[in-house]
Amino acid sequence: MSSNDIDPSVHKHTGCTRLLKAGACSLAGFGYAMNEAAFRLEVIVGSILIIGSLFLPLTLVERLILIGSVLLVLIVEVLNSAIEAVVDDISLERRSLARQAKDMGSAAVFIALVNCGTCWATVLYSNW
Repeated sequence: MSSNDIDPSVHKHTGCTRLLKAGACSLAGFGYAMNEAAFRLEVIVGSILIIGSLFLPLTLVERLILIGSVLLVLIVEVLNSAIEAVVDDISLERRSLARQAKDMGSAAVFIALVNCGTCWATVLYSNW
């Protein structure tokens, strides 16, 4: 499908209406993510970490590194869940490329978690 084949009436919302529709879609996506046990756990632990970081005597940059690393985990988990949903929607039968996509999404979450742990350990170690 080329860009010439796209029906312009499908994307007819502009301005504030487009922002509101996009916001509604984002909230729906957040709702779907909250149905995932891993995401719920990461939200709980991440919330505790973020709130805890507000009480630590840190510089603004250090605090942003800690909070950003937690938010990165949540972002990657949402993308991983999206990959899994698409793969499962296409077919539930076992296929090597489907498994590869799911495993790579899981690896991305693992890397984000390692990054988060490394950021927290480094900032805390350098301050105490």
